Amino acid sequence: MNQLSAAIEAILFSSNRPLRLRELQQATDSDRLVVEGALEELRESLSQRGLMLQRQQDLVGLVTRPELSAYVRRALRPELTGRLSPAAYETLAIVAFQQPVTKSRIEEIRGVNCDSVLANLELRDLIIEVGRAPGPGQAKLYGTTMRFLQVLGLESLQQLPVPTGKSEEEASPAPS
Repeated sequence: MNQLSAAIEAILFSSNRPLRLRELQQATDSDRLVVEGALEELRESLSQRGLMLQRQQDLVGLVTRPELSAYVRRALRPELTGRLSPAAYETLAIVAFQQPVTKSRIEEIRGVNCDSVLANLELRDLIIEVGRAPGPGQAKLYGTTMRFLQVLGLESLQQLPVPTGKSEEEASPAPS
């Protein structure tokens, strides 16, 4: 692994949050293409290790592989959080596959009011406002977070399964 990849690994390991590509560029005094190449090299070097590189759009984090999370949980004994309700899972799936998506579109698909479910998912840092819809009222647009990727054990949104009945192109979530 080259020095830049090693430096980025150290920066991500030391950070208590995902970092933006711009932050990695500034910290390493490198341009975007060079940082992207170093990230790819780091991702490949981690393929058989306990950590993995996780990306969502321009956010990058170094996280524990999901298949090893039970060991980490036992060692660190983090606070337990309650399970999600079926309504929350359904809403989260809609956001994941349709993002960016408005509350009205989620309610149209589910057929019920989603205010409390969306608030709960935001509190758990699984979804976040990613922008505003054009037009009257400029409704909030929701998308998933890095925490969503961590909970599902995904490196990126591209690893989400293709919903049945749709072509891969139609079903692809926003690029990460």
